[in-house]
Amino acid sequence: MAGVRVNVNVGVLGHIDSGKTALARALSTTASTAAFDKQPQSRERGITLDLGFSCFSVPLPARLRSALPTSYPAAPETGPESGEPQLQVTLVDCPGHASLIRTIIGGAQIIDLMMLVIDVTKGMQTQSAECLVIGQIACQKLIVVLNKTDLLAEGKKQAAIDKMTKKMQKTLENTKFRGAPVIPVAAKPGGPEAPETEAPQGISELIEVVKKVKSMQMFHMPVTSAMQGDRLGICVTQFDPKLLERGLVCAPESLHTVHAAIISVEKIPYFRGPLQTKAKFHITVGHETVMGRLMFFSPAPDNFDHEPVLNTFDFSQEYLFQEQYLCKDLEPGATGSDQATEKAGQATEGLCPRQQWALVEFEKPVTCPRLCLVIGSRLDADIHTNMCRLAFHGVLLHGLEDKNYTESLLPKLRVYKLKHKHGFVERVIDDYSVIGRSLFKKETNIQLFVGLKVHLSTGELGVIDSSFGQSGKFKINIPGGLGPESKKILTPSLKKRSRASKGETAKQEEGAERQEPAQHVSLSLSFKRYVFDTHKHMVQSP
Repeated sequence: MAGVRVNVNVGVLGHIDSGKTALARALSTTASTAAFDKQPQSRERGITLDLGFSCFSVPLPARLRSALPTSYPAAPETGPESGEPQLQVTLVDCPGHASLIRTIIGGAQIIDLMMLVIDVTKGMQTQSAECLVIGQIACQKLIVVLNKTDLLAEGKKQAAIDKMTKKMQKTLENTKFRGAPVIPVAAKPGGPEAPETEAPQGISELIEVVKKVKSMQMFHMPVTSAMQGDRLGICVTQFDPKLLERGLVCAPESLHTVHAAIISVEKIPYFRGPLQTKAKFHITVGHETVMGRLMFFSPAPDNFDHEPVLNTFDFSQEYLFQEQYLCKDLEPGATGSDQATEKAGQATEGLCPRQQWALVEFEKPVTCPRLCLVIGSRLDADIHTNMCRLAFHGVLLHGLEDKNYTESLLPKLRVYKLKHKHGFVERVIDDYSVIGRSLFKKETNIQLFVGLKVHLSTGELGVIDSSFGQSGKFKINIPGGLGPESKKILTPSLKKRSRASKGETAKQEEGAERQEPAQHVSLSLSFKRYVFDTHKHMVQSP
């Protein structure tokens, strides 16, 4: 076990000016070339503009030593890690400004644990809340750091810390981070202008909780190997770094460039407003954020209760088109649930599916691995309003790599709309035929519907036989014949029909004055139409 180095990435997130960079500086023993706002633009503006990386090491806890595989990479041959096994903590310092949410989301996707930094004098702020939402999506562990405790009045300091600790514990109560540790610190006592001789407070307690490659270094120390999650510096000969802003190093064939994707979707409950089909969102995939248009769909209604499948997508199944994502709070009896369900194009009595998906069509291609995290946001929202801009998250299940995917791949996606039409029986021709109306518009090509089954409210099953006249009426054949009750209801029309001349034309029949049935007999026509079927066929269940 000697010489083993285990790396863990800890994200430092929080509202702007909460002291994240000062905390990273106080914790770190080694800085990378991108640490502590070294970029000229960051120093000029006084805020973090990009991800910063630094690290510190502590002895590897005993509980982690026994869990390590024998093939785990060794630590560098020089430095403090060369003897006792070490836990190297890489700090990923994220920006806190609302306009840099893309960078914050990108940083959150490479962390194992998150430190949410809170200004103890201000408590939870807008970006604090957004960072907490990102943490719930991207990582499993959280530490809350109450920073700037040196600004509290000495006589009331502990009471203020206890009060804020309780507030944060209550905030976390309904999240997966319930019970997370809350640690008070003063990363830079006296503020930014204070002399460096002022020692940070509470840091030891916090540490207890948490082309041809010429050479490789990890925080200025030579290494011969690295693995996913390590912060690695690579010296590449004959390469202009200005040609690459941010990229991905990967095994061949592990990344794919896609023009669209099928993703699982889960709405973030703090996002206000619906997730609607055809709406555009900012889609973050890995470190890239592009605009994408969405189409939501769910299992067929009979499969709403099926166990969610998290890492595959089955093209052989049929899926129900949704006008919008169906929220779990849209249950029978809830306000607006009936309208939302009706808008979704389905008759499910307000039930909500356990799993939902979306087809995302990107405005420009993205390069990403399968099963990567996807986050949808509305980054065009006013950053000064107190609202969550993160709308949903999910997993990329299937990428569509063909540029012509609309013709080559989408027809395989069996998403359908349920269509329902309603009309009335106008009159009876004979025991096996009736004339219907109000099911179609005058200009509808009824020939497309010939052969489809319709249900009469009196219980009979009919089949559309042909159009009748020029005003959208149609003839229905009833293979089993009208029942006695139906004849009784339609008696006035039968009597009028018996007095008509047998040679009367269909047009004359249509225009002749006639009595209405004693009661209205309604007609219902239901069918599926597949969204990506180029022929727009109408399909009914056998």
